[in-house]
Formats: sequence, C-alpha cells, structure tokens
Amino acid sequence: MDKSRRLLDRLDAIGHSLDRSGHALALIGLGSVGLELARLDEHSDLDFFAIVEEGCKRGYLDDLSWLSDLCPIAYCFRNTDDGCKLLFADDIFCEFAVFELPELDAISYAPGRIVWKQPHVAATLAIPAHLPEAPPSREVAWLLGEALTNLYVGLERDRRGETLSALRFIQQYAVDRLLELAGQIEPEQPAGKDSFTQERRFEPRFPGVTARLPAFMQGYRRNRESAAAILDFLEEHFAVDPAMSAALRGKMR
Repeated sequence: MDKSRRLLDRLDAIGHSLDRSGHALALIGLGSVGLELARLDEHSDLDFFAIVEEGCKRGYLDDLSWLSDLCPIAYCFRNTDDGCKLLFADDIFCEFAVFELPELDAISYAPGRIVWKQPHVAATLAIPAHLPEAPPSREVAWLLGEALTNLYVGLERDRRGETLSALRFIQQYAVDRLLELAGQIEPEQPAGKDSFTQERRFEPRFPGVTARLPAFMQGYRRNRESAAAILDFLEEHFAVDPAMSAALRGKMR
C-alpha cells in the first residue's frame, strides 16, 4: 500500500478511535489531508484537529491511547499547549491539536475537511470563524532596501569573523526578501500558495528564480560568494542604488 493511502487510512482510523473514545465531537483534516488532497504524496504528514467536549481536552492530550491503540508511538512531544508532534512506529508523522468547541471561535486556521463527526455537530465546523491573515504585501522599494542592507550587515559580520551571523543575514534574511520579490520577476505558477509561509511550494511556483537559489545559499564558508550572487541577481531585475552596490562590492573583496 502506498504512503498516501496509508495516511488517509490512518486518519480514518483516528476518526473511528475518537468515536469510540466517548467524548469526541469531530476530526478535521488540514492541509494535504484536508481540502488539498491533490497535494498528498509519500512525503506528506497528518495535520489534524481533534474536537472534544468541554472539560475533556486535557484528558485527550495527557492520554494518547486514542492514537497509540492504532499503532505504537515511536516519539512524541508537546509542542504547544494545544497539541503535539508525533511519530508512529510505522513512519507516519502527525502534527495535531485538540480543541474544545468554543475554542475554535478564537483561533485562525485554513479551512479543513471533516473526516468524522458526531451526527449533531455542524458540517461547517471545518470552516474557521477567522481565516489566517495573508502575509503583508510589502512595497518593492522596502523589500529591495531590506535585502541590500541585510547583505551589508552580513558582509560586515563575515569580515569580523561572525560567520554564522553573516550566514543568517546573507543566506537567510536577504533571501527571504528575495522570495517576496519573486512575483515581480516572473509570473507565479498555480501550485498552491501556502497561507502561512512563502517558501512552501516555492519551486513549482517560481521555477526561474528557483534555478538561481543554489548560488544564493552556498553554505557556511561562502558568505561573500552568496552575497555577490544575490547582488548580481538584484541588479539584473531592479534599479539598485549605485552607492550601495559599490559599498557592498567593496565588502566582498
């Protein structure tokens, strides 16, 4: 059986287990096991919300037998007050949260899919009262200025010998701004933009920019080379201030 089928079967089994538990109300699948089933593949995991009766949340978090009865748990840790990250012994990974019904009105999440529910629970439960806020749309001038000044700070850190900090500024922070600029460089392809983070599915969305990414992130020992590649790319596509460009190239020597 392929991994995708096993994931869906496991999620269905979790729904049946919640049904048997006596105090559960619904199971909501999210992401690639929610409304985006077309993205499901062998590298996916299980993201879900278990909705339980008031006063029962802590019991479901403290006693995970509703999961371990299905397959032994190899590893688990409580990553939030509401949920866990968990690895089953058969290599199925989960990120889940347990909520009582009134709590859903106070949180934002992407719309999901009802996997199982009690008959009296409304099917609209999987539709959030508050949709996730879209990432801010920032002006090109601001993004360009941030990328250039991140390169400058990073190059100074590199010259001081703070290689790790330099890597963060050049190969992470500056690249993050460049990812936000990608839509100004090439048309975005329809590959399912994530509501929460820019880098998810970036490769199929912006294949042209993706082809240049290896040069922008060359690793711990190549901060200056990475900065040079980023600056070259920015100058190809935007009007980079000549004074800043000269200052940056001076720091690369």
